Amino acid sequence: MERRKSRKIAVGNIFIGGDAPVTVQSMLNKPARDIQASVAQAVALEKAGCEIIRAAVPDMESVKLISALKKSVSVPIVADIHFDYRLALASIAEGVDKIRINPGNIGSADRVKAVADACKINGIPIRIGVNSGSVEKEILAKYGSPCARALVESAMYHASLLEKFDFENIVISIKSSNVPVMIEAYRIAAQECDYPLHLGVTEAGTYNSSLIKSSIGIGSLLADGIGDTVRVSITDDPVKEVAAAQDILHALGLGKPRPDIVSCPTCGRTKIDLISLANQVESRLRSCDRQIKVAVMGCAVNGPGEAREADIGIAGGDGCALIFKKGEIICKVSEDEAVDRLIEEIGKL
Repeated sequence: MERRKSRKIAVGNIFIGGDAPVTVQSMLNKPARDIQASVAQAVALEKAGCEIIRAAVPDMESVKLISALKKSVSVPIVADIHFDYRLALASIAEGVDKIRINPGNIGSADRVKAVADACKINGIPIRIGVNSGSVEKEILAKYGSPCARALVESAMYHASLLEKFDFENIVISIKSSNVPVMIEAYRIAAQECDYPLHLGVTEAGTYNSSLIKSSIGIGSLLADGIGDTVRVSITDDPVKEVAAAQDILHALGLGKPRPDIVSCPTCGRTKIDLISLANQVESRLRSCDRQIKVAVMGCAVNGPGEAREADIGIAGGDGCALIFKKGEIICKVSEDEAVDRLIEEIGKL
């Protein structure tokens, strides 16, 4: 798919926008002052494949978390700041890689200039984050609701405040919990600016709800070529956000190399515990970085025949399984040894 042409900006040791791959983000949800717990969570996120980690910085005491994170993980750190420009300046001094702040909410022009100048000197980008609850009263009065055009106008207003001070190292997010509004807003923004876009459905809910909303919202935009970095917001362990984002990118062919696992939904012909087998295969291959297609099928009808395009797969039998490669059966094994044998054969590919 052809991606929207956006500016390419550096965030620590990676890039967002331009020809850079779409990156996966998440946010710490431990108390900012609990440095030990926050660092442990950041380490877990990096291990899970998170490429950018955001941390809330609600007060000066919490600024200490930035340097602790920088010492503990190698991925870029974003300081999430609201209203107090001094927290942005302090986070910059601690070596943060990116600031999330809305310039219109931090006071007078001299404060905006202070943050813009400090970021410019240190090569630090600013993410402007607009959502349905942050739209200015004047813009809400103009449109009557936080509709897509209201969200975009708010984002462009905040960007203009930075542009006045010759600062354009900007990433924009325009999130809504309403999926159609979110999609429309990003499509408008993609036409009105060339800043990199951070995609996400805000307040998307618990795992199942978020997975559906985020897959539709983020997935629709990525399929249009819109979006440079993503965060799947889930009311749960943020490690799950990373896995969900990776799955969305993989489904669109935008993620890092990994197996494409296909499995049938089972039917009355199935005489093997295919649900368990499919889950085991998915778990065992989660860390695999090979671009191969693996099929887990319930019977011979849906096995070597229907899934013949798979590089390798399992076809269930009556308490047994057939292992096949490119539609050709290579061996018959018991149900209990099917997954181990499949993994062994994958190693030989």
